[in-house]
Amino acid sequence: MSIAQNKKAFFDYFIEEKYEAGIVLEGWEVKAIRDHRINLKESYVVIMRGEIYLIGCHITPLGMASTHVRPDAIRTRKLLLHNEQIAKLIGKVERAGYTLVPLDMHFSKGRIKLEIGLGKGKKQHDKRDTIKQRDWERDKARIMRAHNK
Repeated sequence: MSIAQNKKAFFDYFIEEKYEAGIVLEGWEVKAIRDHRINLKESYVVIMRGEIYLIGCHITPLGMASTHVRPDAIRTRKLLLHNEQIAKLIGKVERAGYTLVPLDMHFSKGRIKLEIGLGKGKKQHDKRDTIKQRDWERDKARIMRAHNK
């Protein structure tokens, strides 16, 4: 079950591989995510010291948060992957010029997981082609609906 999606990632990048990662969260963050108070739009994934982190993901704290906890809405959150996956991602990001982008946050067996994509940035003309393709698909569907009535 999807919680939040980053639709802009598919517009800005050619996504070639996808990985499912766990996230290190605090209690108030889990409660806020279950209430769908999350935004992945401006977030990105970086590799620091051999570990992978999610930066810029905004989780709005609930109003009834505990008084002794100081929630930080856009703190850096560590992502959990297998060592082999991390080594492979480091190699591709550093050598081949790929970028890691968060795609989708969802529940998997009661846990919150983040799907990250390994992608290359699109040029401006590629984005225009994407817009043309999307418009054509929409028009084609509209024509087919009108034809079937």
